[in-house]
Amino acid sequence: MTLHITNDVDATLNSIIEGGNYNVVIVLVDTNTRRLVLPLLPCLSNAHIIEITPGDDNKNLVTLSHVWSEMVQCGATRHSLLVNLGGGMVTDLGGFAAATFKRGIDFVNVPTTLLGAIDAAVGGKTGINFNGLKNEIGVFAPAKAVIVSTIFFPTLPEKEFKSGFAEMLKHAMLHSHDSFDQMLSFNFQSIDYDLLLTLMKESLLVKQNIVEQDPTEQNMRKALNLGHTVGHAFESKALDDGKPVPHGYAVAWGLVVESVLSHIMLQFPSADLYTLARFVKENYGVFHITCDHYDQLLDLMRHDKKSQNGEINCTLLKECGKPVINNTIKEDDLKTALDIYRDLIC
Repeated sequence: MTLHITNDVDATLNSIIEGGNYNVVIVLVDTNTRRLVLPLLPCLSNAHIIEITPGDDNKNLVTLSHVWSEMVQCGATRHSLLVNLGGGMVTDLGGFAAATFKRGIDFVNVPTTLLGAIDAAVGGKTGINFNGLKNEIGVFAPAKAVIVSTIFFPTLPEKEFKSGFAEMLKHAMLHSHDSFDQMLSFNFQSIDYDLLLTLMKESLLVKQNIVEQDPTEQNMRKALNLGHTVGHAFESKALDDGKPVPHGYAVAWGLVVESVLSHIMLQFPSADLYTLARFVKENYGVFHITCDHYDQLLDLMRHDKKSQNGEINCTLLKECGKPVINNTIKEDDLKTALDIYRDLIC
């Protein structure tokens, strides 16, 4: 996978297309990116367009089947290219569609959201939701290329932007205390997009370094799951309740709970825990839970892909920059962490 960090997206994408000698170029977009983003990329003017409905609840078998059918109808072969132009839902589903069509065709991810750029477009994970569980069906399949840019971000709603920023915060916590401090000082009210592109590059290099060491998540790549065991449970509960929340918001809340667990089990510094909780409360609000929800959340965590034999597994931190993978979490510790989470930000 080649990572391009540039704001000259059209020229970069055109070079990839021309260099590949593809018989068919297909673009997967959602309704929003077709209207707002596709006109900015004239190199795709002759491509076959597949449009899907936005929203993570549409990252499912029905939508996937529609994409496969469209690929068949436009004459796609193993020598075709799929360009996934959109947020994480588009790159996740499009990557899976490309990886499984004809046993695999080339695809390029052009993320149009910060979350898509930081989380879903890099690392080779593809997939769809199934039976109410996030990313339950999927494969590891690296894109031929990923083009990361900030040119699409000024039109993002605030929630979309902050959702992606939570993944950058996670990478910062995995990398160093200096990176953690830098993320916490970011100005959401007056966004410096040049600074953002620099921070994105640093964040992506943290992730890329981990992924290259462990591409199929057998060992160190599990560090990237920080905040996600609890975060996915929050996200799945919200979906079950008919009140979906942005992925990054769930991760931010999950980071707080798992930092509490880190403090309980690994002596993660309490000062950093309180600083993180304050930042999350100020910028992401609160995911309200009571003790009546604990059993439901624990059951969702047991079904998480990272868990084994019915045990709950989390990545935790000794301190920023020192992740510890494969921590089996006792139910009592998790319930205590949820209690403290509620005290900190609810």
